[in-house]
Amino acid sequence: MPSTLVHVALAGLFAAALLRERAFGRRSVAVVLLAATLPDLDAFASLVVGGAHRSLGHNALVPAALAAALLYDTRVGDSRVRARYGPTAPAVAWTALAGFAVAGVGLDYVVNGVNLFWPLHDQFYTLDGRLALSTRRGLVQTFVDLSVPAEAARTTENLHYSTGVDPSPGAEPGNVERVFPVVAAGWQFLVVLAGAATLAVRFRQSARAE
Repeated sequence: MPSTLVHVALAGLFAAALLRERAFGRRSVAVVLLAATLPDLDAFASLVVGGAHRSLGHNALVPAALAAALLYDTRVGDSRVRARYGPTAPAVAWTALAGFAVAGVGLDYVVNGVNLFWPLHDQFYTLDGRLALSTRRGLVQTFVDLSVPAEAARTTENLHYSTGVDPSPGAEPGNVERVFPVVAAGWQFLVVLAGAATLAVRFRQSARAE
């Protein structure tokens, strides 16, 4: 599974790409990076609530509610976000939301899966498959598979995501191994390098422009 570092690196790419010159800065970038780490805090909640990891913070309902609130604030009447934090605050807020939803939740959605509609519907989903054009079979896709029986569904009752905070369901022995991944695959290492390098270039460009 992607480590928090990989989530942060992807969010860094969003910050570098989406924040314009006036909105770009150490503070605004820090907000975006922090937003990408928030979903993983549900690993601590799993110590108290079984199945909370990849459910409590990893669903579509939280970012949808935040997007609706931000849209209302910025489009209806006077924006409280803009009034309190300045004219660039909405841009930073939207980019932070992208960091939360895509770099935080979305990245886990395509790797191992998340409880996408929890708590309204308890089932883990993974965006995994392939899309191809075949000269014999036409358009071939495996992203949507309706052949999986209901009894095979992954829920908070039968699935536990191991983390360094909560390696296994229930109580662990004192000598249990706790693994905190940094990078677990070549593509993750590439994302970390790309995020760090892109932000470094943007900060350098921003410093020269001042």
